[in-house]
Amino acid sequence: MTETAHALSASRTLWELVARRAALTPDRPVLIQDDRRLTFGELRDGCERVAAGLYGNGVRPGTVVAWQLPTRIETVLLAGALARIGAVQSPVIPFYRDREAGFALRESKAEFFAVPGEWRGFDHTEMARRLGARGVFEAYEPGSLPDGDPSVLPPPPADGTSVRWIYWTSGTTSDPKGVLHTDRSLIAGGSCLAHALRLAPDDVGSIAFPFAHIGGADYLVMLLLYGFPAVLFEKFALPDALETYRKHGVTTAGGSTAFYSMFLAEQRKQPGEPIIPTLRLLAGGGAAKPPELYHAVVREMGVQLTHGYGMTEVPMITMGAPDDSAENLATTEGRPPEGMEIRIVDGEVRLRGEAVCQGYLDPEQTAAVFDADGFLITGDLGHLTPSGHLVLTGRLKDVIIRKGENISAKEIEDLLHEHPGVGDVAVIGLPDPDRGERVCAVIEQPASATPLALPEVTAYLRGVGLATHKLPEQVEVVEALPRNEALRKVLKYKLRERFAPSGPAGA
Repeated sequence: MTETAHALSASRTLWELVARRAALTPDRPVLIQDDRRLTFGELRDGCERVAAGLYGNGVRPGTVVAWQLPTRIETVLLAGALARIGAVQSPVIPFYRDREAGFALRESKAEFFAVPGEWRGFDHTEMARRLGARGVFEAYEPGSLPDGDPSVLPPPPADGTSVRWIYWTSGTTSDPKGVLHTDRSLIAGGSCLAHALRLAPDDVGSIAFPFAHIGGADYLVMLLLYGFPAVLFEKFALPDALETYRKHGVTTAGGSTAFYSMFLAEQRKQPGEPIIPTLRLLAGGGAAKPPELYHAVVREMGVQLTHGYGMTEVPMITMGAPDDSAENLATTEGRPPEGMEIRIVDGEVRLRGEAVCQGYLDPEQTAAVFDADGFLITGDLGHLTPSGHLVLTGRLKDVIIRKGENISAKEIEDLLHEHPGVGDVAVIGLPDPDRGERVCAVIEQPASATPLALPEVTAYLRGVGLATHKLPEQVEVVEALPRNEALRKVLKYKLRERFAPSGPAGA
């Protein structure tokens, strides 16, 4: 991390970070969307005007404001304005509907709710009224945000350790939790990402995932620390988005394992000709990446790939660095930054550090997730290498127990990812009266691939040396694996719901 970025990372609050960066480089761009550009100075000034407008409408320090907005410049301005006031903000993924959005509004006790109006064929304002939301206002078009004279504002918050963010666990389980974060925990998470990627002021980043995801705050912190811009994508779809990447000279892209796969699929349509000539780095987090995907991206796209480990509760835990060895980048999730403690207890990863959340809205859930030493119990399984890199081997709930033997779903998934007839795969355990659980591989195949069935799958896995007791006993081929709308994580609980009842012993 540069000396300037290191100094900025000591900011007590997110607003202090915004103000300090604006003072350093007021005329450098920070946000790019379509033909619009916003500089760091304009970001600070715009946030203050919006904050004044919100203040005039009754938003005060500590007021809970929920917002369900797409990835737009207006969304970042609103988040910055709320940080300037010291309100508590509850970002809600814009794809959520009545059940999830209603849950977030009720549990957070939000006094205001910002929505985009009708967006992508769905009327969010009508949904807000249906849910009985208070203080509903639309914030989408330029000029739609409240506006006022910043002289009416009280001093900005000075305390960075108060809870000012409520994020919602998004998506591989069916029960969301309200995760409590502070400005300092978000700055610590973003600093980890920035330090590992070693980006420079002449880089051009990209945010192609929902800014309402905790990764949005991570990325904003990184922009503020290093003083470079990011291109915002309200809607991400390939190949349509490629022209925007090229137009703005994006140097770093990504988001999650699913994003890497989508870029790689586009590259394979034009081998040897870079799909984004300026691109030098793919980076992200979310679901663990298969080693073969790393090697394929580096080999076929000619760019580096660094992957990290984070969660809503701890936005950035470890991150691969561009100068790590190929072996470490392919097989590990990187190393933790200074200040992040990792403890392995009976194979389970536990965490302690400034980036760790304060717990959950539900005190009982908070009590259950921290151990006696204050370490967060993640539910993830893994181990540390002698060099300090973290290897994830699966989720505690993702371990399949067949006749008393523990089987890692991730081990089987990584092997199947190397099969040419497999585009993506999720391995799950299904209830079985004789075995306790049986191993089921749910496969998404590339277009025009030869259909796979159980005999071909088990023969392949035997051929690459998988132990017999780990072989799948059921194979299901689906058109598309179910995913959440944030980082495109596979929703295994939906697969268990679909295939558990009276499923066949083999497909």
